[in-house]
Amino acid sequence: MITQKSILFQFLRFGIVGVIATALHYGIYWFLMHYMNASVAYTIGYVLGFVANFFLTSYFTFKKRATMKKGVGFAMSHGVNYLLHMVLLNVFLWMGLSKSIAPIPVFCIVIPVNFLLVRFVFKK
Repeated sequence: MITQKSILFQFLRFGIVGVIATALHYGIYWFLMHYMNASVAYTIGYVLGFVANFFLTSYFTFKKRATMKKGVGFAMSHGVNYLLHMVLLNVFLWMGLSKSIAPIPVFCIVIPVNFLLVRFVFKK
């Protein structure tokens, strides 16, 4: 049975995993942006953060075994999430935010959307 308390703890664990995956993503992006196009650097960071995020989400957030089926659902939800990331990143860059700062408002928007998508995959 899913209670409000269990959903709250899932969201808190999701937040912890999100901080780790986002820090990994941003750290890789920040390092690589000095050497390549911002979108390419962002994509590389996203992919590496994605892999860490899947395993942490499986085992820590939802306490489920990582399976191929969950991996496919996770990848599909993150495909939508990635498109949202890229659109927002480029909108914020177009608006004049620096390459260093532009990902921060992107994360603030996409993290709650991502929780809903990923929770659907793991609780389906």
